[in-house]
Amino acid sequence: MSHLHLSFYSAFILSSLGLAFHRTHLISALLCLESMMLSMYVALAMWPIQMQSPSSTIIPIIMLTFSACEAGTGLALLVASTRTHGSDYLHNFNLLRC
Repeated sequence: MSHLHLSFYSAFILSSLGLAFHRTHLISALLCLESMMLSMYVALAMWPIQMQSPSSTIIPIIMLTFSACEAGTGLALLVASTRTHGSDYLHNFNLLRC
């Protein structure tokens, strides 16, 4: 395994561990999700270079588009939940209550 692959895998694993263990604020969960998407984007963008493929793929651009949509939706949920609940603590949110 090369150092490049090790860095992508470790970035993804560290961000998923951060999402699993540090879920106190909604903004920290959103940042962990964004770092996961960023590491996946860089890995997919470097994949044709590693395979020495002459053609570039459109998959990283599509994934970056979905990542931007996810970030916008996450920030909208952050603003809406902060306005209704007063903070972004995840333990204050009750999904069964409307």
